[in-house]
Formats: sequence, structure tokens, C-alpha cells
Amino acid sequence: MTDKEQIDQLVKHYHELKTEIHKVIVGQEDVVDQVLISIFSRGHCLLVGVPGLAKTLLVNTISDCLGLSFNRVQFTPDLMPSDIIGSEILDESRNFKFLKGPIFSNIILADEINRTPPKTQSALLEAMQEKTVTAAGTSYDLPAPFFVLATQNPIEQEGTYPLPEAQLDRFMFNIWVDYPTFQEEMAIVKSTTADKEVTLREVVSNEQILNYQSLVRRIPVADNVLEYAVKLVAKTRAENELAPKVTKDFITWGAGPRASQYLIIGAKCHAALNGKYSPDIEDVKAVAKPILRHRLVRNYRAEAEGYSMDKIIEELL
Repeated sequence: MTDKEQIDQLVKHYHELKTEIHKVIVGQEDVVDQVLISIFSRGHCLLVGVPGLAKTLLVNTISDCLGLSFNRVQFTPDLMPSDIIGSEILDESRNFKFLKGPIFSNIILADEINRTPPKTQSALLEAMQEKTVTAAGTSYDLPAPFFVLATQNPIEQEGTYPLPEAQLDRFMFNIWVDYPTFQEEMAIVKSTTADKEVTLREVVSNEQILNYQSLVRRIPVADNVLEYAVKLVAKTRAENELAPKVTKDFITWGAGPRASQYLIIGAKCHAALNGKYSPDIEDVKAVAKPILRHRLVRNYRAEAEGYSMDKIIEELL
């Protein structure tokens, strides 16, 4: 099958996936799109939203439709790295045996990741970057595909350990989950307060996901699109000659090269899911906000003048 035919097949699967997901999830179009883009791009996601917006349900639903194994880890202040990775135990014949932790799964939901101390956060983040974990000097490969979806509650900051910038950078997308519209909330209440069971079918197999992840990487990119993405990231750095006034006024730290890489991979995937065989500048713009949102550091002046991160990114675009 040629790459062109595979992209057509991916579009078909993508629409089938969305139909299945929306049997359970009402609305949240952008959130669903961005989570699917990051899965097909081999990225990880950070979902930020107040409690009760179906973040956990969304991840559960997607893993069912993708036919992937799924584990949920509730992050708490007393969670240890071994609770995620696994630990060595003595078996009946007095030999040490490694007991695998919940991280050995295709999709990991790290619920309220900012509730756990840095030591445990970094155990997860090593796995995200290297796709392996190390226990007692031995390395273990994680199953492929491997995808971490972490959630964070933006309002309750007491007793939390915010993720450092270097660790935030490991996430491809920072997805803001907003309240549903009035009509969506009506539909949610109607469907969740009735006694009806929804059965989801598996749309894409494990092997197909791995094929699509490779396909996305093979999509060609024109030089002008590449240049646009790299220039956009350069504009976020105050000391760069390309930096506009908004950057110099409101941004302390700009994005690193990983942002440029993710902009191109995200644009390739966005183009493919929309039936295009090569991304254009519009595709870069479509993924710019969730990619840059957590990579820029605003200064006090931006906060004082009410300049949100999204508003700054809009001006840069």
C-alpha cells in the first residue's frame, strides 16, 4: 500500500474513531482532536481542567476504541517511584524477581500529576523520554505504542508540586479542557442520568497505530513550512533578533528546539487527518497553541496586564 493510500485509510479510521468516541464524550471536539494527533505523532499530553470535565472518561474511551492496554495511576503525595515502575520481590525459590508496575501499559493516565513529589514525577518522565525503565540496574522496554496522558487541576494549588519547565517540555501538547456549552451540558446530563449502556468497538489495532505513527513521520514538508515553524519558535525568545515587541514585553523564557520539532510533526499529523498529503502553514498554526502554551514563561508584567499565554501566542501567529 502506498503512503497516499495509507493516508486515505488513516482519514477513514480517524472519522470512525471520532464517531465511536462521541458515543460517550459529548462535545470537546478540539480536545479529542489534539489527543488523537499526539497519539499518532508519538507524543504525550497534559490535560489541564477543573474536576468533573470527563478527562479520565475521555482517556478510557480512547483506549477502548484503539484496542490498547490502559492503566490509571492516581498521583498522591506518598506515591513512590516503585509504585509506578514496579519492584523486586523474593519468590518462593529465594530468587529476586521483578514485579512490573502499572507503567507497563500502552496508555498511562497519570491523574493529578502535580500532587506527587518531584522524585516520583521524574520516574514517569524518564519512561516518557526513553520508553524504558530501570530497576535494580536492569533496563526494561515499555510496550509500544506508549503514551502518557497526565491531568492537572489548575485551581487547587495547595499541596501541589508544579512540574518544572524541563519536565513540562516532555509533553507534546498542553490541552486546556473547558466547560461544556449549555447545549452540550444538557446532552451530558440527559445521557448520564439514564440507564443506558454504550458498547464501543475497537476501530484501530495496535499494529495499525504503529504503522500510522511511522507514516506521519514520512510525510514530506515544504521548506517554507519548515522555515515558518522554526521562525515562530525563534520569535518566542526575547534575545532573538526576530522577537517582536510582545515577546520582549511579556516573555521571560522562550521555547526550545523541541517546540520546532513538535510543530512540524503535529502539522504533518493534522494535515494527514484532514486528508492532505503535505502540511501547509495553516496546519502549523492549528497545533501552535497546545504546543507552545507550556513552553513559554510569562513575566509579571504579562500577568499584571492580563495577557494570557494564548493571547501572546495569537499575536506571535
